[in-house]
Amino acid sequence: MAQGLCITSELCQEILTAEKRLETPNCLNGSRDTRLIPLTDWSKYHPWPPLGGLRHMVFHGEKTGFSRVTVRVGRRILIDEKKFFEFVNEMNAKTGS
Repeated sequence: MAQGLCITSELCQEILTAEKRLETPNCLNGSRDTRLIPLTDWSKYHPWPPLGGLRHMVFHGEKTGFSRVTVRVGRRILIDEKKFFEFVNEMNAKTGS
C-alpha cells in the first residue's frame, strides 16, 4: 500500500513541476520559445481549435502525427504550443492551403 502512495506522490510532483513550467517563461530545457499548455486550458490562450477538436486530434494523434505535439504527465495531457503551430503549418503545406 505504501508503494502506491509513493507512486502517487511522485506523479503529483511531476504534475507540479509541469505546472511550474507553465507559470514561468522557461519551459523544456530552459528554452523560452515554447510553453506547455494543459489540454483543458488551451482555450484560455487560443480561440482555435475548440476543446472537442483538440481532443479529436489527440485521440487520432498516432495516425496523424499529432502525438509529437503532446506531452503526457500521468493522465494529464499538455500541448507544446510551438510544436502545435509547427504541426498546423506542416499540414497546411501538405494540403496546399
